[in-house]
Amino acid sequence: MRVVVALGGNALLRRGEPMTAAVQRTNVQIAALALADLARNHEIIVAHGNGPQVGLLALHGAAFDPAMPWPLDVLGAETDGMIGYLIEQELMNALPDTAHCATLLSRVEVDPNDPAFSNPGKPIGPIYTADEAAQVASDHGWSMVREATGNRRRVVPSPLPLRIIGLDAIKALLAAKHIVICAGGGGIPVMRNADGDMEGVEAVIDKDRTSALLATELNADALLLLTDVEGIYRDFGDEDQTLLDTITSAQIESLELPPGSMGSKASAAASFITNGGKCAGIGQLTNARAILDGHAGTRVCYEKSC
Repeated sequence: MRVVVALGGNALLRRGEPMTAAVQRTNVQIAALALADLARNHEIIVAHGNGPQVGLLALHGAAFDPAMPWPLDVLGAETDGMIGYLIEQELMNALPDTAHCATLLSRVEVDPNDPAFSNPGKPIGPIYTADEAAQVASDHGWSMVREATGNRRRVVPSPLPLRIIGLDAIKALLAAKHIVICAGGGGIPVMRNADGDMEGVEAVIDKDRTSALLATELNADALLLLTDVEGIYRDFGDEDQTLLDTITSAQIESLELPPGSMGSKASAAASFITNGGKCAGIGQLTNARAILDGHAGTRVCYEKSC
């Protein structure tokens, strides 16, 4: 079975943990065990988030020279290389010596007229108190959003992915029996300018949306969107919250899910299913195989059963 696995940023760096190399390596080691378990009898393609990491690099760059910040497409490429390296190394440590893996930097084309550019909504970087957020917003001109906890995070545009550039290279590596790590952070955002050339974009593409597009384009059998919660809950946060074992792509629209987190995962899963995908699952990283087998998490189906 061909499976696209998308690792959420919270699965690699849990909320409240310090963003150090040691912490990230430890979390990647845990992720690698779940990925290796799948890779033993499935063909897997791995995507991952990079919101905390790209936000931290942007903060470092702004502190070094506020007048000349590094663009988000370049920072995205840097974090894709860093996280991809960590995943590849720990995954290969968890698999037999006969296994093969390759990490690719993936450019993803977006529409320059996407409405997201006038309505930033993708949280990135560290979590701030209200006072800290006011200071960094004043220092750098960043847009901030209030989270459910009452704290704040920086938000940037998150346009929809139109096309994954370099798809043929991914297919060639899969044909050569390689595990492929690609489309990190939703891919490096690029668009065509007036001359028809590609140029970078100040944005961070939603990695779940890109993962759904990747799974569709590769004719994957399944899409797993792995995070730090058990799945989709009805009335999440309430005393009577209920974990949904299955839900149809049509029913997702009736749920009030946070747009920047579970909402994007649910929409991505629904997109994959409505475009012909057989199986989409959402749940905890450590339950990856159980989600694929239908014993954990939330399965998104086209009709009432799957």
